[in-house]
Amino acid sequence: METFERARLDAYFSRIAVHFAPDEQSSSFLITHLLAERPAFVRAVAAMTRLVAVLPKPKSVHPAAQRETERTVVVDALTRELFTTPDTTLDYFESRAAGEPISLLDVGGYFAPTLTEIHSRFTGRLLGVVEDTENGHRRYETLDKLPCPVVSVARSPLKDPEDYLVGQSVVFSTEAVMRGRGDILHGRPALVIGFGKLGSSIARLLHAKGVQVTVFDIDPVRRTQALSQGFTVARERETALTGAGLVLCATGAVSLRGEDFSHLRNGAYVATVTSSEDELDLAGLPDVYTRTVVGDHVTRYQTTGHYFYLANGGNAVNFIHCASVGPFIFLIQAEILAAIRMLTRGDLSPGMHEVPAPDREAIAATWLSYFNR
Repeated sequence: METFERARLDAYFSRIAVHFAPDEQSSSFLITHLLAERPAFVRAVAAMTRLVAVLPKPKSVHPAAQRETERTVVVDALTRELFTTPDTTLDYFESRAAGEPISLLDVGGYFAPTLTEIHSRFTGRLLGVVEDTENGHRRYETLDKLPCPVVSVARSPLKDPEDYLVGQSVVFSTEAVMRGRGDILHGRPALVIGFGKLGSSIARLLHAKGVQVTVFDIDPVRRTQALSQGFTVARERETALTGAGLVLCATGAVSLRGEDFSHLRNGAYVATVTSSEDELDLAGLPDVYTRTVVGDHVTRYQTTGHYFYLANGGNAVNFIHCASVGPFIFLIQAEILAAIRMLTRGDLSPGMHEVPAPDREAIAATWLSYFNR
């Protein structure tokens, strides 16, 4: 970023932090994609809380951003295992913030498996969780009983621009990967699995590029939405896979299980919008498949009589090109800051919550004053 762009972004977050300043200071742990622009958001979180540690998602770390963050904040390694076993989780939080009130800022439901144990056994006080993604929202929503408030921004209207542009970036990166091997989108029927906000954005852009698009979604409501927008809708995943030369997985759950891969057309490309462990059951792929890196960010899976290509190791393909969505990402980051104030007030009941509409309107107005000049 240019110097003036950094200054504008810092000024924007400073104004947001002042507007949503909490009455009491608490500690926080931040899971985030540590991309090039992210240090400004990290500084904003640190201005509103005692930011104990940043835990970057391991497959989306910009080295310069990590170095900048490490100058002022502890940066810890993030793994799913860290927050899967209660004793391991408790040891981590006790070593970092024993006896303190803490807020957990999440991307993808990392804290969900041990949330009850954190709430009941941590020597401090768990104020609650702020969740950024639809995938994480579902993980918290499916818990039998939430022990604390979870403020989700995943379904906020302020996230719609980000979701739309992420879908566009997925198509861009997928096409770039294919072109790097001398292949193109055209002439390959595409299958989009999942017709939520990301999947619908992907399907629309592919269609605009002249690609034949089929949609598969387990939700009948979304299937009707896809039909109304002019897409072919598959009745069965297996049948749809056999005819697709490009498969884009956008469910946030497991799109392809081990037995599904054998139905892929020879030479098909597979790409996802999130991490491989969330979208693909690669561990269930038969051992007869050999894996060969055949280009930048492309792996060929091959066995006798069958082969397909996997983009970016099954991880979000758009992170190859920094997953940029421009300044629109700062809308939802500001809403996360507003959610911190909600947790520190201490008046939310256990369960799922959203940021109120007036707060969203204030964020949007502030954003427009900085980024729509």
